[in-house]
Amino acid sequence: MKDLLKKWNQVSLVKQIIAGLLIGIILALTIPEVAKPVAIFGSLFVSALKAVAPVLVLFLVMSAIAQHKRGQKTNMKTIISLYLLGTFAAGLIAVVASFLFPVSLKLTAGADGLTPPGSVIEVLKTVLLNIVDNPVNAIMNANYIGILAWAVLVGLALKNASDSTKTVIGNLSDAMSKIVTWVIKFAPLGIMGLVFESITTNGLSSLLGYGKLLGVLIGVMLVVAFVVNPLIVFTQIRQNPYPLVFKCLKESGITAFFTRSSASNIPVNIKICEDLGLDKDSYSVSIPLGATINMAGAAVTITVMTMAAVHTLGIQVDIPTAIILSVMAAISAAGASGVAGGSLLLIPLASSLFGIPHDVAMQVVAVGFIIGVLQDSFETALTPRLTSYLRLQ
Repeated sequence: MKDLLKKWNQVSLVKQIIAGLLIGIILALTIPEVAKPVAIFGSLFVSALKAVAPVLVLFLVMSAIAQHKRGQKTNMKTIISLYLLGTFAAGLIAVVASFLFPVSLKLTAGADGLTPPGSVIEVLKTVLLNIVDNPVNAIMNANYIGILAWAVLVGLALKNASDSTKTVIGNLSDAMSKIVTWVIKFAPLGIMGLVFESITTNGLSSLLGYGKLLGVLIGVMLVVAFVVNPLIVFTQIRQNPYPLVFKCLKESGITAFFTRSSASNIPVNIKICEDLGLDKDSYSVSIPLGATINMAGAAVTITVMTMAAVHTLGIQVDIPTAIILSVMAAISAAGASGVAGGSLLLIPLASSLFGIPHDVAMQVVAVGFIIGVLQDSFETALTPRLTSYLRLQ
């Protein structure tokens, strides 16, 4: 048994995850009832990632700020600019694709019991309220904007602390990083459970009626992942970006696809940055920040679903209005993590730009929930965090 475990540990994590993925598919298709208990591995894996992520972000950012030396470059301005550029570009490409491949919807019943935000101001207000959230409450509810705000403030307050205090904070940060390493070792079992549960619970038959809509959504996301993001990376590293892109997609995209949670993928992305030898002062802040504002996938969803509603109702859209939609989608997507329901509940906000009635917009939201099993998975996997791609000096 020890020899078997030793050989297993010698296999790369990516190959282990692929093995878990294949086993999960085989079990779901052959003996779903007998293998039903394996679903618990997926729940445990996601719960463990979600549990460690808030505390990890708090101590990583706090330690990085407290120990930051004056004059030391972190490239945060560049990283934030790239986040905003990537999100806007995703929305713009989604608009172009919606013109090239117009989709009409068979509207369903509305999404009852959901209250979307009424304006961009309301979205931004939610983000601002999250910033001033109680620190304990922010950690309990995985409010990463609030966690970042408190981590930065405490880090700044500790800049003049004694070296022994900074050492303790640094040791706690290292300890949390070590725990993340332990959790990620269970990724193959977690992915096996997640893919098994996804196939047995949701299936794919209910999605066939929305094939064209899914095709446009997923197609745009793939263009962003394999064309737009690599171009952005190339502008920074001035060399072939695809080896770096494929590495991040393999090690982060797979887990993001099945966990369907940007928050739970924060530890995975931080581990990738560590393996790439990136500056800890940069990625300890930019990765959790990216999980809240670098929402290219959300921008694509908001734009494509809104344009589908526009085509369904026969509304004519000019180029300036389409560009405004891209900007609104980018702004809304950046605040999506602060809104219950994420990107789908921001569709009525974008739809209001075209005068689409609220009840019709909520029917579009309902369609979004129907295709959510794939839409949300691709949306989350689209952004294995752009910072993971960048080796900024």
